[in-house]
Amino acid sequence: MTAHFFKQHLLPVFFCVASLVMGLLFFAANHQWVDFGVLERYAHGKPSIVLDCGGKEWFRFQSDRREPVALSVVPAQVINAFLASEDWQFFQHPGVSLRGILRSTITNLWHRRRVQGASTITQQLVKLLFFDSRKTFVRKLKEQVCSLLVERQFTKDQILEMYLNNICFGSGIYGVQAASQRFWNKDVSQLSLDEAAVLAATVRLPEHYSPVRRPAVAQRRRDLILKVMHKRGFITQQERDDATERPLAIADQATGRCGMHVRETIRQELERMFGRQELYGGGLVIRTTINPAMQAAAEQAFCQQCASMREKLTAEIDGGLLSIDVATGEIRAVVGGYDFSVSKFNRAFQARRQVGSVFKPLVYAAALESGFKFSDTVIDEPVELLLGGNWWRPKNWDAQFSGEITLARALSQSSNIVTIKTLLMVGVERVIAMAKACCMRGPFHPYPSLALGCVEGSLSEVVGMFNVFANDGVYVEPHLLLWVKDQWGAKKWRCSVARQRALPSRVSGQVAKVLGIGFQRLRRRYMNCGLDVEVISKTGTTNDWRTCWFVGATPTVTTAVYVGRDDNKPMGAHVYPIRTTFPIWLEYHRRVPNVLSSFSYDPSLVPITINGRTGKVARASDVDAITILV
Repeated sequence: MTAHFFKQHLLPVFFCVASLVMGLLFFAANHQWVDFGVLERYAHGKPSIVLDCGGKEWFRFQSDRREPVALSVVPAQVINAFLASEDWQFFQHPGVSLRGILRSTITNLWHRRRVQGASTITQQLVKLLFFDSRKTFVRKLKEQVCSLLVERQFTKDQILEMYLNNICFGSGIYGVQAASQRFWNKDVSQLSLDEAAVLAATVRLPEHYSPVRRPAVAQRRRDLILKVMHKRGFITQQERDDATERPLAIADQATGRCGMHVRETIRQELERMFGRQELYGGGLVIRTTINPAMQAAAEQAFCQQCASMREKLTAEIDGGLLSIDVATGEIRAVVGGYDFSVSKFNRAFQARRQVGSVFKPLVYAAALESGFKFSDTVIDEPVELLLGGNWWRPKNWDAQFSGEITLARALSQSSNIVTIKTLLMVGVERVIAMAKACCMRGPFHPYPSLALGCVEGSLSEVVGMFNVFANDGVYVEPHLLLWVKDQWGAKKWRCSVARQRALPSRVSGQVAKVLGIGFQRLRRRYMNCGLDVEVISKTGTTNDWRTCWFVGATPTVTTAVYVGRDDNKPMGAHVYPIRTTFPIWLEYHRRVPNVLSSFSYDPSLVPITINGRTGKVARASDVDAITILV
């Protein structure tokens, strides 16, 4: 017999016997090596809890997923599945199984290789908590001795409970409760027999038998566990047959993963502030502004429309959505892109696109502040401007010209020509100052094309700027986090929100009233829009249909949406917001609760009806009649 064979097969027997002898010596010495405090170290620090806007737990930051439960809530069939597959004599042996050691040794000798182990549940627990995975004789010896000591100090139920709360199911999931929630979105107390067998089937080789990654392999292993359970007398033949016929029915990985882009943004910000170690193990409590119901509605509306556009335009359309509370600036929903698994880039905060016509309200606000009135008229006609030695000939979006029209009609119909003329009358610098007062970052170029939104901005900037008109002229900074507490409840950080008056109340009210005219046309076009509240809105399209915008506000919520290609190439010809971004906004806002039904205007403002072309007072029955505030 070779030395190699002796080392591989006979030497383990010697060490197993030696370990039992050493264990008896330890017993005689009455040593107490292990206490519950040490066993509880599996927590690896305290996870940080992220709360939603209502103070309810939304998700956690933790290095691994653990949800300890008492043994009393674990169903008997879950316990029996593990006993049958891992250690059916658990309640009879003292921590190590001499019979199991002899059986595995004989089996390994027969096959001339290691095909069977002899670790008891107690040994597996000790290995999980105290030792690494290296397979050495010394480690095995220590494991067996420690198992004997653990059995002497703790009851079988205590050991079994700790084991069920510590076993690994792969992908950072530890314990039967965490695995049950991940695999089936239910508590372990609700598991059926077939599901119990899946848990027991997974722990032998978690990555190989994972029901998420390898469902077919996991199902075969489950059926084997059910066979063993029947053989050991834990279940009847009928119970085995019924459980074997059931599908795995593993929950979709996306379930419960709402808001992945915003979660990643929160993670990055908190790691920057507190470091990874404290975030994942420091027990922080983080209060966010997110409303989970609104978040889910936003993602559903965005992804459905984006999928439709990708199919129709045969292009990788993407984009984002940002929705804030009008009065506070608290972000209620964020869509950072179409598919987080493909791209973690958060387009709601990180992408900067030309904003197009959503910039135009700032031009008219600057005009009103300079003394112009919405009843003033300007000629909508072809113009030529010499810029840098080249002639610029801007056009309206429909290539039509309306002749004499009021500034109110020009804004409500998004006239390019009249907006350019208005900017030139007011002065580019005044408009830039207005944009900066609304916290648009720019950079701004002092050219006539600025009137058409030839400036880049993020969704956060656009929604913050437009919200000024919904919030009586006051700018409030869109923000995602409210405060962070440590594990003892002491405040570590509190959000300081930028809040400033950007426009006089009269000016913001006058612009808001005109911005409502455009949405009135949408109401008439979409009779079933389902919104019974006042709405102000603005569309925007950039050159060559590279980006489409829609930003709209109710008295409660302001939401901005954009779509476009990440490479900024054209999406196609004649791609407008009315068929791209507006359906997203509308579908989302149909599901958003509205606390208020109408906007608050400066009490000095009074409504009058004018002719949208001439600016003269008109009757409501006038075909060109519009209502403005003066």
